[in-house]
Amino acid sequence: MQSRADSVSWNAHKMLATGLQCSAFLLKDKSDLLKQCHCAKASYLFQIDKFYDISYDTGDKSIQCGRKVDCLKLWLMWKANGTEGLEKRVDRAFSLTKYLVENIKKRKGFQLVLEPEFVNVCFWFIPPSLRGKEKCDSYWEELRKVAPIIKERMVKKGSVMVGYQPHGKKVNFFRQIVVNPSGTEDDMNFFLDEIERLGCDL
Repeated sequence: MQSRADSVSWNAHKMLATGLQCSAFLLKDKSDLLKQCHCAKASYLFQIDKFYDISYDTGDKSIQCGRKVDCLKLWLMWKANGTEGLEKRVDRAFSLTKYLVENIKKRKGFQLVLEPEFVNVCFWFIPPSLRGKEKCDSYWEELRKVAPIIKERMVKKGSVMVGYQPHGKKVNFFRQIVVNPSGTEDDMNFFLDEIERLGCDL
């Protein structure tokens, strides 16, 4: 990494489910770049006549100033789960992602937007009324309405919470992020079943 990157950022909230916010930003630069970018020189916080070396006052180097203890969340979680426990959490997320994708490919009416490279699974649910009509002029406009309707029904029923979005010329699709450490294959099955149940009349 050292020879190929000047900086690395890592957000433990994303994959390890650390409480918001918990990020690390590591960089080669030794010119106090972060201080140059974020320094507010708040005299009520960073007095220049302290009895110790004021270069140890790191608050002026961070976006969040005095919230340096955010890293404690990661440390406590690491202590509780251990390195092996965190590794298993990540491995589990990838395993469940693979399981979800395999099931999407097997099910009638489900279509991947693209093959996932990580734990973000993007897909369309094509309801019975649109199947086989891909060449119709109104197909994509009608498909655009499907995910928002199903999402509304999920929210009102209180069964599942999942996001949807368009991207470029691609109309609304579901975007499931598989990171919940408590997730199971049964949860993935329920998720797809629920989409089918709530979208079968569309």
